[in-house]
Amino acid sequence: MAKFSKIIRESNEKRLIGKFIEIFKIKLNKKIKEFGRFAFVLAGGKSPIRLYKALNKTKNIEWESIDFFIGDERYVKENSKYSNINLCKKYLFNNLKVQSKQIFKITTNNKSIKKDTKNYQNKIKKYFLNKKISFDLILLGIGNDGHIASLFKNNIDKKNKNLVDHIKKDDFKRITLTINCINNSNSIFLWAPGKRKSKIIKKILFDKNLKYPASYLKKNNNFLFHCN
Repeated sequence: MAKFSKIIRESNEKRLIGKFIEIFKIKLNKKIKEFGRFAFVLAGGKSPIRLYKALNKTKNIEWESIDFFIGDERYVKENSKYSNINLCKKYLFNNLKVQSKQIFKITTNNKSIKKDTKNYQNKIKKYFLNKKISFDLILLGIGNDGHIASLFKNNIDKKNKNLVDHIKKDDFKRITLTINCINNSNSIFLWAPGKRKSKIIKKILFDKNLKYPASYLKKNNNFLFHCN
């Protein structure tokens, strides 16, 4: 079952976003003060859109000190409405002081998902050169089926030692961080706003048989953000 260091519940999404930003800034400022940079993995999908809009307007964030990665990507063109990095550009990066060198995208234009998977893994390895590969913060959404990033019931593999993997789904091919890469991060924030997420949250909290990908999340410094 999924275990969390802290479960943060609020009465509505606005209050939940406020709490997220408060905790995010504490972690961000501490890491920047100590090491100068902050490695932040972004989630795709519709769930974080309001959160991204709020972060975009938040003052006193050192955006120039944050390096952005993406947790998973559909194998579509970057300007597609189904592209996660396109969503992040539209709702988060818009009007921020973020340079292109701070954004580590998953490329989807080589016509070879295997090559692009390897390319993203190499980007991550190069970024953490001679250091432990551990993102400072990974933001995850959760599907109603319990999937996180593009880790679904049929492709989550604790024995997979790679950082990045690819998957073929009925709708899209996808490239994703692996569960081991995710669990090796310093912090994980699982973002699950709204009543529609209540059922799956209850399920993963009591899932002793690991039926759902989100149930594989480790407890260490993981935060669940949920509201009704």
